[in-house]
Amino acid sequence: MSAGAEVLVGLVIAVGLIGIVVPILPGTLLIFGAIAVWAFLTGGTVAWTVFGIATAALLLTAIVKYTWPGKRLQQAGVPNRSLVVGGLLGIIGFFVVPVIGLLLGFLLGMYLSEAQRHRTHSGAWRSTVQATKAVGLSILVELFGALVAAGLWLAAVVFW
Repeated sequence: MSAGAEVLVGLVIAVGLIGIVVPILPGTLLIFGAIAVWAFLTGGTVAWTVFGIATAALLLTAIVKYTWPGKRLQQAGVPNRSLVVGGLLGIIGFFVVPVIGLLLGFLLGMYLSEAQRHRTHSGAWRSTVQATKAVGLSILVELFGALVAAGLWLAAVVFW
């Protein structure tokens, strides 16, 4: 594979990493696709081994991303309904106030849903904080897997 093509793959991986932190783009899919294209075009044992390990890291963290924070929310007593309301208002907020509207809409939706359920500010706020922590944990888990995959790819490009 040419150096220019490897730079292009690296740029797609970087955009994927940004897409994980700022959930606008499907970051994990971009990283997976970029490494898959690189492995296909490069060929050889090293490329396919990197692809296999990167795929395993991305899949494992995708599973953990959805189970670990969900379990914490369940233990905190936050219902899925509140997450759905928060997510929907987050999507609306993204279009009303680009980028930060996603976070603002999610927080507002969570708080309003929990305020209706708890009927108190303190209970609604506690649930909103728990949900925000869970979303942050989910992003960190996904970012960890993506960084492992990106690091493997970079090591293969630099050292092999």
